[in-house]
Amino acid sequence: MASSTPVADASATTHDPRRKLGVISIALMIIAASAPLTAVGGGFTTSFAVSGNLGVPLSFFILVAVFIIFAFGYAAMSRFIDNAGAFYAYVAQGLNRSLGIGASMVALVAYNLMQIGINAIFGFSVADLFASVFGWETPWWVWSMFGIAIVGLLGVNRIDLSAKVLGIVVALEFLVVLVFDIVAIIAQPEGVSARGLLPADLFGPGVGVAFSFGVAAFMGFESAAIYSREAKDPKRTIGRATMLAIAVGGIFYGLSAWAMTVAVGPSQVVEVAATQGPGLVFGVLAEHAGTIFADIANVMFVTSIFAALLSFHNAVARYFSTLGREGVLPGWLGAQRALHGAPWAGSVTQSVLGIVVLFVFILAESAMTAGWPAEITPLYPVLTMFTWLTSSGAAGLTFLMAIVAVAVIGYFWRNHRGVGVWSRLIAPAIAAVALIVLFVLMLMYFNLLLGQVDENGETFSTWLTWFFPTLLILPLFLGLLWAQRMRLRTPERFAQVGHGSHD
Repeated sequence: MASSTPVADASATTHDPRRKLGVISIALMIIAASAPLTAVGGGFTTSFAVSGNLGVPLSFFILVAVFIIFAFGYAAMSRFIDNAGAFYAYVAQGLNRSLGIGASMVALVAYNLMQIGINAIFGFSVADLFASVFGWETPWWVWSMFGIAIVGLLGVNRIDLSAKVLGIVVALEFLVVLVFDIVAIIAQPEGVSARGLLPADLFGPGVGVAFSFGVAAFMGFESAAIYSREAKDPKRTIGRATMLAIAVGGIFYGLSAWAMTVAVGPSQVVEVAATQGPGLVFGVLAEHAGTIFADIANVMFVTSIFAALLSFHNAVARYFSTLGREGVLPGWLGAQRALHGAPWAGSVTQSVLGIVVLFVFILAESAMTAGWPAEITPLYPVLTMFTWLTSSGAAGLTFLMAIVAVAVIGYFWRNHRGVGVWSRLIAPAIAAVALIVLFVLMLMYFNLLLGQVDENGETFSTWLTWFFPTLLILPLFLGLLWAQRMRLRTPERFAQVGHGSHD
């Protein structure tokens, strides 16, 4: 494992006017990426429906433990690395530059899958909102296009504007979900029980799918380091914000998922989620809290998804920008706004990718509407574009975090830098093993995740079963090949990989 030269003290740059984000601001950006109301209304219901697994609540508490353990090493390393490339820089400095480039390719694919997939449920939810409130029937993809445009516009502007927007949205989201949890306990058609929290409920058919959606709900906590160049005190802010986001978000998710089983009954939650989708949440609220509050919650659901779109868009834009500045990708991707350093080129690139993928699913829907190769369902964008892309992205980021956990060990191997043995060795080792197990479970149940189940309940495989896993792993090897090319043709750029650009 390669050692690396520590970068310049991040505290020396605190005078930079771009450094405006504190612990709370970054924690809000992290939580916004997973979007509490989006996780409850979209992620939880889809997880119950697709996995058929009642142990969804327990999966969150297990993931809290895994991610907290991972965060010890991650936060320790963040004290010494000030690079908006986050995972990419950590692997480059902890293992070697070639693996860092490979990791950057995996990260780009995974984050783009997450962001583009969320855009599908945004379009579906806006269309559903207008249909339920005003009776206006509009195509879901029109609103997905609208979301791409607005998020792209904010993406090329000041980061502190985004933080303010997300802060307000996240606070309101927590309030709505809290009301749902209280209403669920009051409703309790089958009483209050521990079902959903028992190991037997989780460890059975569909466990990999449940973990996939669980990881997707958490995704965003690892993005704290992406904002290192905009943090007031990177040495402390990043670690504290990460821990805060995992603890608050994870426990809240676990309790809310359990409340969902109580709201409609453990014996009914899978079936209701499969037929109603996000409507499960708003139906419960309408019945027990009133139609007006349910409509308000529906609006908040849309703004929640928008918050997640914006947060992941910012993450992708910063990856593009960092890789462009360091010469891994074309230099023009590193272009920033002169006034406040917003990565406008990366932002525009992400928006273009979103439009291209959206058109692919629009064409697929048109073919299915015509009866080929299968019949269309009202939940098409949720069960295909949203489910396939976000779950694939979550699997990719799980794979990437396992590599990062090993990189933490490598980074502190020769120079402990005053970090204790738990944070630099034991915690990352445990995290690496746990994350690899999670990744394998996700791959084992990928055909179930894609809805490849016949009339007898037996799973089958198609080219899609192999397409998405390949899409996650292949970039690592392509990145290694590209790294070899850089090392031979542009050694000065290769030496800079993962160690900061001179901008």
